[in-house]
Amino acid sequence: MSIEIDILNGDASWPIAAPLHQAVWGPQMIAGKPWAHVKWDNAHLRVLLETPEDGIVCHVGVYFRTVTWNGQKVHVGGIGGVCTREDRRGRGYATMAIDAAVHTMRANEAVRFGFLFCEPHNFAFYEARRWQPFKGEVYCEQPEGRIRFEYMAPYVFEIVRAPTLGTIDLCGLPW
Repeated sequence: MSIEIDILNGDASWPIAAPLHQAVWGPQMIAGKPWAHVKWDNAHLRVLLETPEDGIVCHVGVYFRTVTWNGQKVHVGGIGGVCTREDRRGRGYATMAIDAAVHTMRANEAVRFGFLFCEPHNFAFYEARRWQPFKGEVYCEQPEGRIRFEYMAPYVFEIVRAPTLGTIDLCGLPW
């Protein structure tokens, strides 16, 4: 089996990613989630995993942003919008796509650590891939203003460092 991994411009590749994203994270799937109303940032890049038999099977959004950690500016890379076609889960596709996203973040020499948000059912998945829980406070922007983001758990990935305590302000929308 051959697998193709593309890393594309986020906005330009949205039409390719949208059907998968809608199937996994459509309104019917997020209804009732505590974060259903959250305004999310658009990915700067997209990792798209495709097989000849199935087409696009996995997506990971990649984000780059200067945030503040304990009041100091730091450049981070983030991942979000991770999704795999339901009938293709358990084959390692998400791991491959996340590895490609981390490799992309590492290629940006300014990035100091990776950052993501996840729900409890995904904690073990990310921890097995060396993501660590961030136990501090996280703030972000929403249409109503700056809020403390408590809808999902934050995780960090060591690139140069992996801070697990303190206060992070995303200085923009979450991803």
